[in-house]
Amino acid sequence: MKPRRLLALVAALLLPVTAAQAAPPDDTTIDLPAGFAGEGITIGAGNTFYAGSLADGRIAIGDLAGGTSEVWVDDPAIAPAVGLDADLANGLLWVAGGPSGQAAAYDLDTGDAVATLTLTTTEGAFVNDVVATRDAAYFTNSAAPELYRVPVSGGEVGEPETIPLSGPAGDYVEGFNLNGITATADGSTLVAVNSTTGQLFTIDPDTGDSALIDLGGDTVVTGDGIALQGRWLYVLQNGTAPDVDNQVAVIRLSGDLSSGDLRSTVTSPLFETATTLDLRGNLIAAVNAQFAGSPIDPEAEVVLLRTN
Repeated sequence: MKPRRLLALVAALLLPVTAAQAAPPDDTTIDLPAGFAGEGITIGAGNTFYAGSLADGRIAIGDLAGGTSEVWVDDPAIAPAVGLDADLANGLLWVAGGPSGQAAAYDLDTGDAVATLTLTTTEGAFVNDVVATRDAAYFTNSAAPELYRVPVSGGEVGEPETIPLSGPAGDYVEGFNLNGITATADGSTLVAVNSTTGQLFTIDPDTGDSALIDLGGDTVVTGDGIALQGRWLYVLQNGTAPDVDNQVAVIRLSGDLSSGDLRSTVTSPLFETATTLDLRGNLIAAVNAQFAGSPIDPEAEVVLLRTN
């Protein structure tokens, strides 16, 4: 492991107890660099976050506490940049490439491209989101009932494989299907959302077999980015369907992940079609994609708010 990477991991572990870490503000925005069309976000070590641009695939690096961002990758390996995940264990930033059918991995120390991967060549594909576990990265395709697994070990990226989905997550419907994806802490179970139906699923990362998470009649239609903290699941509903608010649904999952209880919703007047999110403690960092316009602030931006 590189010395800088080791220091970053130590800093992240010490975050709750070090006086040097300023608490990020909430109910505010952080502007992304000029020309960015925001969509994906992930939090790395300390207060560092990364956000991608749908416009050109560039990646920004920012400071949650300082309220700043700047271009980090200005010559991207793929475009656009959709979902992102910071893989601290392997020192990589994973990026989903949307309609390109591609994915990329960047070195978290340098921003250099480590791998450019073709996940699918099917016309109309949309590689939407990604989650990293200890030994692989998993990507969703919103236009096909399949996942893509990219093995990784010690920062070395392997060849991608396609995992066909079976069970309810494999029931394709017209529109955007699987979108946001996350994983349990041990990586043994994936959780994903279908944007069109608002259903949530658990998925076996080895077989692609899936099961519906019973929400007791509730749904999270337009569910986009999702994040899991223990048994608390956060689903950002981007509000692009009629009568659906732009909000974060907060769901308490059962111990076996077979069911969930929609406990509350969190929103902000600063949301302008927010799409993806990540968490640091009770701080939510969400990106405004501004698909419905930007009446509040014309700049591409990250919104910060608290879960409670």
